[in-house]
Amino acid sequence: MHKREGRTPTQRQLRVGEEIRHVLAQTLGRGELRDPELAGRAITVTEVRISPDLKNATVYIVPLGGEHSTEVLVALRRGSGYMRGIIAHALRLRYAPHLGFELDLTFDAAQRIDELLHRPEVQQDLVPQGRDEEEEEV
Repeated sequence: MHKREGRTPTQRQLRVGEEIRHVLAQTLGRGELRDPELAGRAITVTEVRISPDLKNATVYIVPLGGEHSTEVLVALRRGSGYMRGIIAHALRLRYAPHLGFELDLTFDAAQRIDELLHRPEVQQDLVPQGRDEEEEEV
């Protein structure tokens, strides 16, 4: 077991992850990856988490509108070697990290929580009990 496992990432991991995210976002934005599954699709790179040894990176993506996410993910995984080469040329790292792609589900989770908080049965629990009496006195 690695001594940093389960801890927060180091500043170096955060900085390198953010640099990789910028390079990948620019690459995908310019359409440099010539894959028919990616043609005309807008893809957002939301986060890049990199291992402590900087040799492996997990790239979290969201296709615009969330449509065709499985096909987009497969295409990105196919093109990971090409993108690894772009990262190697753009950044000064000892090793270009291996790229793994995953869908970012945090937006779906946030939307679900928002929907739950706006349900009538939850809204009544969020209003403080003594609040109505105080408003009548004022």
